[in-house]
Amino acid sequence: MKYLLDTNTLLYMFGAPSELSARARRIVRSESDLSVSVASFWEIAIKQSIGKLQFGMTIPELEALCRERDIKVLGLSSVAIESIKGLPKIHGDPFDRILIAQAMTGDMVIVTCDGVMPQYPVRTIW
Repeated sequence: MKYLLDTNTLLYMFGAPSELSARARRIVRSESDLSVSVASFWEIAIKQSIGKLQFGMTIPELEALCRERDIKVLGLSSVAIESIKGLPKIHGDPFDRILIAQAMTGDMVIVTCDGVMPQYPVRTIW
């Protein structure tokens, strides 16, 4: 199975691993097909810049740590971006919507504690 780590999962993984559920902790420790979206890096940078997130790593440091752990960094494909148009209008969070689109077009399960994402036609695990 292929997994896409939500931004919250990525932050917990590297900043507060005790916040991960037992299932999420097992996935990030033992599964080999893990990905993170560049959109998560973008979201983190924005939240850091406006003071909504205190996280002790720069984006390049976080990316390097992901690569060291063999977590693939996904770019934004035109196919995923186009598929956003067909998503239901459940909420307007652009970062969640791109992750949902990437998971759907890449046949991935999103590892997330987000309560809204499961309302979309995408598989989630927490």
